[in-house]
Amino acid sequence: MDNLKKFRNDFLWGGAIAANQAEGAYDEDGKGMCTADYLYPEIYSANHVTFELDPAKHYPTHKAVDFYHTYKEDIKLMAEMGYKCLRFSIAWTRIFPNGDDKEPNEPGLQHYEDVIKVCRQYGIEPLITLSHTETPAALITKYGGWKNRKLIDLFERYTAVCFQRFSDVKYWITFNEINFIFQEGMLIQNAGVVLQEQDHMKEIRYQCAHNQLVASARAVKQCRQYIPGAYINAMIEGSLAYPLTCRPEDMFAGFVDNNEYTYLFLDVMLKGKYPFTWYRDIEKYNLHIETTPQDFVDLKEGVGNYIPFTYYFSRMVSAESVSEDSTRIICQNPHLPLTEWNYVIDPIGLRLVLNEFYARYEVPCFIVENGLGAMDVLEEDLTVHDPYRVDFLRRHIEQMRLAVDDGVDVLGYTMWAALDIVAQSTGEMKKRYGFIYVDINDDGTGSGMRYKKDGFYWYKKVIASNGEDLE
Repeated sequence: MDNLKKFRNDFLWGGAIAANQAEGAYDEDGKGMCTADYLYPEIYSANHVTFELDPAKHYPTHKAVDFYHTYKEDIKLMAEMGYKCLRFSIAWTRIFPNGDDKEPNEPGLQHYEDVIKVCRQYGIEPLITLSHTETPAALITKYGGWKNRKLIDLFERYTAVCFQRFSDVKYWITFNEINFIFQEGMLIQNAGVVLQEQDHMKEIRYQCAHNQLVASARAVKQCRQYIPGAYINAMIEGSLAYPLTCRPEDMFAGFVDNNEYTYLFLDVMLKGKYPFTWYRDIEKYNLHIETTPQDFVDLKEGVGNYIPFTYYFSRMVSAESVSEDSTRIICQNPHLPLTEWNYVIDPIGLRLVLNEFYARYEVPCFIVENGLGAMDVLEEDLTVHDPYRVDFLRRHIEQMRLAVDDGVDVLGYTMWAALDIVAQSTGEMKKRYGFIYVDINDDGTGSGMRYKKDGFYWYKKVIASNGEDLE
């Protein structure tokens, strides 16, 4: 690949984590309860959660990997790998414990100020996510979560405090994987909505999506006021759907699925308006979405200036797999291998996504999550051999490099995860993603010690060579 265009000199190599999956300390220093604090492994993808703690259950987020207390040592390890960027999230309930408190919680603000300071000491650029699969529980019990427009105003108060306090941070994400609202079992995690039996699933999903898109647009406008020149947008789950066959019905199903799940969101985030398909579906399915004229002004004025996205796999759909309530029924791609958790491995799909997004919107892209969950083994000599993860990332970075050669402007790559953390989809620790092994088990037992995996040294070499040395 020597003759290909190189990554930009200021390319941001690094890793990513989320507060609820890494921090622990769920009830310390004034933090309030959020959706993630009530999840135990059996209900991680459920539509119903009881907001009461059961002493017989293990709640993975309560301790997680204790990043809240170990961030100095962990960031030092990331600096040893050569990180240029660390993506992490702020827990809304550390800043406003109930989401609608009159005043922000100073210990929470001070904590993130300290995390940013340590990053700066090592020359690591923070990339901050403001909402990452956690909603203040009080906003769910009081207002019903993101289906209620009240949360738009409350989120605006929260983000204003963050932008003012952390005004030296240049890279921001408003919502993590905002289109995951349309994924089965993700309404609780992504929108703080507990479904009732009589609920109209599609209508709730569209209402939550609209409310978050308006909230995101307002945050973009705020950020420009407080931090001119910052990069900010909501983040998208970046998989694209291939049609199962070249049968015209399947081709059209792919068009419909990509437009609803991906481009509906990106059009609003980058063009400031809904595509015709949004209006068509509202009329077709008789959806009642609460909006105001100001919403559409905010959307137009609050357009983001880059595309942060996750990429783990591609999707495949058929005419029979697209349901009217926006639930995605994914077909298996016979041409691609699977991970231990049955996700397809499709590095070329990343090149496709980068080219598709850049061709449509012509703003820089940033891969803010890409990684392989696997059951790593800590050997007796305290080593961890993870050649499968190295191979996975190598093949994806190669395709990212080809996309750069195609002409795509890519700002950076923060692999998931910076260290082993609790898996969002299952609540497991055994589904490990990091290059730093954390000795914690699914039940929360373990020493908590950190160990460098073989991939740690490989990624260090990749970063040092700015992506030139992938061997």
